Amino acid sequence: MNDLADRFFAAVGDGDERTLTALYAPDARIWHNDDGREQTVTENLRVLRWLSRTLEDLRYEDIRRHELPDGFAQQHVLRATLPGHGPLEVPACLFVRVDDGRITRIDEYVDSAATLPLRAQADRRREN
Repeated sequence: MNDLADRFFAAVGDGDERTLTALYAPDARIWHNDDGREQTVTENLRVLRWLSRTLEDLRYEDIRRHELPDGFAQQHVLRATLPGHGPLEVPACLFVRVDDGRITRIDEYVDSAATLPLRAQADRRREN
């Protein structure tokens, strides 16, 4: 389970869509506490692509991972530099369900106040 988790977070940090697609089950769902919506794999990959292109030096630190009977839970702080804003720190916790070696569901809890600069950047991008 640790290998899958390490590959997943490395792929997110690298913007490696091929690896992420291979790690996700085709019908996986990704839920976020800050908007209460579920995303499909395609929708999630679009967001992760934007993050990897927008943020500089994206990395996961202060990682605490716990294996669960059906996957794993991970607490971490996503750190990066957001151009035009500066350093960004987003504490988060993910509960990741895995079946047959592929991710079938992620429930992600983030500090929504810490994501405000990202949301503002996304809003500016949509306006242009």
